[in-house]
Amino acid sequence: MADDAADRIELSLSVADAMGDVERSAWNAVANPPGERYDPFLDWDFLEAAESSGCAEPSTGWTPHHLLAHDQSGKLVGGAPLYLKTHSRGEFVFDHGWADALHRAGGRYYPKLLCAVPFTPVTGRRLLAAGPHATAVRSALAGSVVEVGKQLRASSAHFNFLDEQTWQDLGTQGLLLREDQQFHWINRGYKTFDDFLGALSSRKRKTLRRERRDAQEGIEITRVSGDEICEHHWDAFFRFYMDTGGRKWGSPYLNRDFFSLLHDRMADKCLLILAMDGGEPIAGALNMIGSDTLYGRYWGRTVERPFLHFEICYYQAIDFAIERGLACVEAGAQGEHKLARGYEPRLTRSAHWIAHSGLRRAVADYLDSERAAVEEGIDALQAYSPFRKGELQQPEDHEEEGF
Repeated sequence: MADDAADRIELSLSVADAMGDVERSAWNAVANPPGERYDPFLDWDFLEAAESSGCAEPSTGWTPHHLLAHDQSGKLVGGAPLYLKTHSRGEFVFDHGWADALHRAGGRYYPKLLCAVPFTPVTGRRLLAAGPHATAVRSALAGSVVEVGKQLRASSAHFNFLDEQTWQDLGTQGLLLREDQQFHWINRGYKTFDDFLGALSSRKRKTLRRERRDAQEGIEITRVSGDEICEHHWDAFFRFYMDTGGRKWGSPYLNRDFFSLLHDRMADKCLLILAMDGGEPIAGALNMIGSDTLYGRYWGRTVERPFLHFEICYYQAIDFAIERGLACVEAGAQGEHKLARGYEPRLTRSAHWIAHSGLRRAVADYLDSERAAVEEGIDALQAYSPFRKGELQQPEDHEEEGF
């Protein structure tokens, strides 16, 4: 049972061992309800593809335990993407030090419970609900995630890449709060790329123009989406992805089957940007298209060229966002080099429940100082902004892996 101010709602809570066991339309109705920003990573098609392709399943250390909330009529009114993890890879909120500390003290950190989208450091909704009792449903889900963790004898429960309101609400429920940063490009009503350049200082404007000119010399850049994407495009991109994944992670998280499923189900939400040299693809990037945000996901290349990374991942994404009237480009985790390309620092947030009292106290103390350092760091980075003085205005709040 949950309370929503003046109202009460009877809920039946259960766990699904696979996204394939959840009705697609019912999940999507609570994951991306009308009136909310469309988040492609919460779509049933994306989450189920990660599982049925073999990327997020028990053998890879991701055991689905998706939390579901039904009302008295049996209608799905809430859910949370939930996984029991035997490692901390593919999350991008790093807790390896916490695991090491508990192991040194004779404890057991794994398995742990994770409420997040696999392999995806993108801020979004995690406690999903729709309807007049949505607030009450989200509150019930939050408490139930921790209860599921206890029942599974997990060391901890983690909510990664939260929107600010959910983050604050979980803090009032006693969870530990963490912050980090990413770099996002904000569209302040630009009509063209030159409009965006006009907001930069003269020196930075010249630098970006030179980088684009040098990157594009002798090559053709193509953008394909929806029905324009063919299997040979995915074959080329997958080569790039495997090259980058092999160098950065040792073992890439996603397989070719995943991208085939993504093509079959969500091609209209995919944007592939490819660099061609003599008709042959030499580099490429995959982006996902939300209702108001372009999400840069993966990039790779077989040929090293000056500034090609910046052109394919950052400048082409800005071009596309301006053309589509999108409010934001999120270019993945990490990368202070994005600052000079017009991407601005933004906070990311996570919340954590830890069963072990000693570890919980130690982590709480650490997070207090870490949050202060992150926020001070963002303030310091603003001094290196490429924008002309007075050009920036506070935007609406938008909620590498990657770029």
